[in-house]
Amino acid sequence: MTDYTEIHVTTADRVATVTMDRPEALNAITPTMLAELNHAFDAIAADEAVVVAVLTGRGRAFSAGVDLKALGERELAHGKVGDILDVPARRLTGRLSTMRAIVIAKVNGYCFTGALELAMACDLMVVADEAKLGDTHAKFGLRPTWGLSQRLPGLVGLARARELSYTARMFGGQEAVAYGLAARSAPGAELDDAVAALIAEIQPNSVNSFVAYKEMYRVAQERGIDAGLAFEYGTDYPFNDTDERVADFR
Repeated sequence: MTDYTEIHVTTADRVATVTMDRPEALNAITPTMLAELNHAFDAIAADEAVVVAVLTGRGRAFSAGVDLKALGERELAHGKVGDILDVPARRLTGRLSTMRAIVIAKVNGYCFTGALELAMACDLMVVADEAKLGDTHAKFGLRPTWGLSQRLPGLVGLARARELSYTARMFGGQEAVAYGLAARSAPGAELDDAVAALIAEIQPNSVNSFVAYKEMYRVAQERGIDAGLAFEYGTDYPFNDTDERVADFR
């Protein structure tokens, strides 16, 4: 078991849960946290026994976003937070979006800016009704570098993405579902149960199908309908459970 200082990891019943663990700072993201998240998700990705991974935060926040205090006196040039955060964060979002397991962002509270970028890199988002989400880059004279400008329009549409980014306003869990950003929401007291119910619906299904779906959906986002249709039909994946799963129906 790895000893982490800013995250906590548990695994049970084929589910790995990674919890950002700086509640006194609303789980604000530091270089150390990103290094630990990368290490943890690399290990989870390599564990074929894990079917679902959950990313969440301890306390009142999923994460309030980047901890600007952790940057010290570094100059924030060109509206970027700098490679000390950008490089590991981009590696992490790449891992979250491509790893074999289905990754669920359990947004239990505040989820702003960089944290929203991490949540959007997950396969699914389940949000507490009372949570507060927002793209606050413009509020602080910053611009996204972890994927928000590319993922948000695909999830909520370009007009809504512009409105959320230009106003930097906060919105709640039910709005996140209505916008298409989140898959489900629930009252905060019922969030654990809502995520557990979703996992219970996912787990019986084929991991081989998940692998195919994850890549095909990613191609759909990146290449458009014509290229996506060609990719869907022309790409083969290894399946080892089809015969067993269809046997009772033949």
